[in-house]
Amino acid sequence: MCIRDSCYVSKSKIILRIDNHGLIISTLKLSGVEQMALDLHFLEKTISKVEILFTLRFYHWEGNWISLGYHQKTIPPHWEKLLEDGVIKIVRRPSGGGAVLHSGGITYALTFKKSSYKSFSYDLVNNWLIESFNELGLPLKRGHLKKSLIRENCFGTSYLSDLVDQYGFKRIGSAQYRKKGAFLQHGEIQLNPPRDLWIKLFGDQPPKKVDLGLNNEGIIKHLKNSFLETKSNLRIKNISYKKDYVRGLL
Repeated sequence: MCIRDSCYVSKSKIILRIDNHGLIISTLKLSGVEQMALDLHFLEKTISKVEILFTLRFYHWEGNWISLGYHQKTIPPHWEKLLEDGVIKIVRRPSGGGAVLHSGGITYALTFKKSSYKSFSYDLVNNWLIESFNELGLPLKRGHLKKSLIRENCFGTSYLSDLVDQYGFKRIGSAQYRKKGAFLQHGEIQLNPPRDLWIKLFGDQPPKKVDLGLNNEGIIKHLKNSFLETKSNLRIKNISYKKDYVRGLL
């Protein structure tokens, strides 16, 4: 039940307040440091603002970035050389997992009031992504744990929280960070990874390129619309931010 303006959270559902709403954030192309700051900013808003049920945004990275999982302690020596030469830049994520290359792909970030079980929240997001990409002609399924020859590469392994294509190539790698009754789930959508840079970093061939007949902005539009189809009972606010605002968060 809701007492005054508070919202009761049960194990499997959230009973909505009359002023509950979701935020859809405009797409921005920023540095890795700025993108991670924004991810945490919207997680804090989801925690502190009772009326915000979720936030969703998609974004691009300026340049070639590697994001490291929160618990990664070291990087391979040849990455240090690539970093010194300005080929890549590196940032640490608040979430766990392995290293992810962000170069020309699409990153999504979703914050949500926390469900009781971690697997439930992964399923919630993955069901949406599976359905959306199936509509675009790319069938995806949940991954299965397998060992990677390249330990540092997040896309060298696939877990139940990840999504792979019909050939077993991992297409979406996701990770979570949970805090005070909410979670942040963000992930990289790898459709056309840069072959030469991938080989330099990981010493292996990248997943094959996929042509869905849409550019990245067209794919993002489809993903947003698909997500909102199941949220018709909620008020949605579209929010735009300028780069100067984001840099003020640092």
